[in-house]
Amino acid sequence: MRSYSDLFRTREFTPLFLSSALNSAASTIAGLAVGTLVYRATDSPLLSAVSMFGPQLAQVVGATTLLSAADRLAPRATMTGIALSFAVGTAVMATPGLPVWGLFLLISVLGLVSSLGGGVRWGLLNEILSKDGYLLGRSVFNMANGLTQITGYATGGVLVAVLSPRTTLAGAAVLYLAAALITRFGMTRRAPRATGRPSIAQTWRTNALLWSSRPRRTTYLLLWIPNGLIVGCESLYVSYAPDRAGLLFAFAAFGMFVGDVTTGRFVPPAVRGRLGIPFLLLLATPYLLFALRPGVAVAAGAVALASVGFGASLIQQERLMALTPDELSGHALGLHSSGMLTMQGVSAALAGSVAQLTSPATAMTLMAITSIAATLLISGSRQRPEVSTPQQKQPEVNSL
Repeated sequence: MRSYSDLFRTREFTPLFLSSALNSAASTIAGLAVGTLVYRATDSPLLSAVSMFGPQLAQVVGATTLLSAADRLAPRATMTGIALSFAVGTAVMATPGLPVWGLFLLISVLGLVSSLGGGVRWGLLNEILSKDGYLLGRSVFNMANGLTQITGYATGGVLVAVLSPRTTLAGAAVLYLAAALITRFGMTRRAPRATGRPSIAQTWRTNALLWSSRPRRTTYLLLWIPNGLIVGCESLYVSYAPDRAGLLFAFAAFGMFVGDVTTGRFVPPAVRGRLGIPFLLLLATPYLLFALRPGVAVAAGAVALASVGFGASLIQQERLMALTPDELSGHALGLHSSGMLTMQGVSAALAGSVAQLTSPATAMTLMAITSIAATLLISGSRQRPEVSTPQQKQPEVNSL
């Protein structure tokens, strides 16, 4: 596949794309509303950060117990059920008088439910598209995610200011419901990609198999750690600029959009493979400016530039798919998604804790320094060739 029109001519790509965009918009609006609601109630940078990115912490539970289901459940029914769960949960969050602990309980439950979402969705995308179309297709999803975040954070910021966080949450619940309807009536029924019953034991065995390959292990670490630490910086936007957080989130989403368009559409494959580490360094370096506590205008420029580096995720995902058998693609991508989101949740909690003791600007600077160090350390371990041939992959499949 060479063009975006080729993607949208592919059966089922459009409804999958639309449902994903609606989920992203709902998540963006709901996250900002919840973060603002908690910050107003507690005046705590830590609790605000964790409320926005706390669902990711539950991903570690799903990654160790539920991921075998990513390839063993019917994709349409699973994605519909996940979207409906978020619609109901978000509507409950909008209930007046719900205590802060109730919000956190719902956040944890929804995080556990969503741990299946990445594996099912991206495994299905890998199934719908040809091998040479996955990166282009994923870049379109990432671009849409960037645009929906720009729109979502801008819209969410206005709704929170003009109406209220709870009313904004009710709007997000409607978007989740729309995503569920598009999935149910726009996608066709497909059989699971793998046979057998999902189980915790099977999840552990496949996780161990995926983790046993040094090239895959290094790729996972590059996907999880530098990215997650920078999301820790993003989790402090509300406490850094309470009245302009939506603007910072929108500029960050714009930078991510530019990075995804450039990486997925315009950079030749021969060059793309060499940009993974430079992009990860770009992802963190502009945040060093926060040591000077810049104003909102300068901060917005810095986060936009940094977020171009999120294009590194596409490069590492392409490498991961080249190293993984087709029948394990859903599980492998689910492990990537769950691990990344877990690291983002951990980083949000860590950044919030440091900000609680120092300041949001200091915490953001320290997280950026840590991300740069992690990138250099992990990339330094990649000295041997990492490309696996199909003949090398086959024994791994049989070992299951």
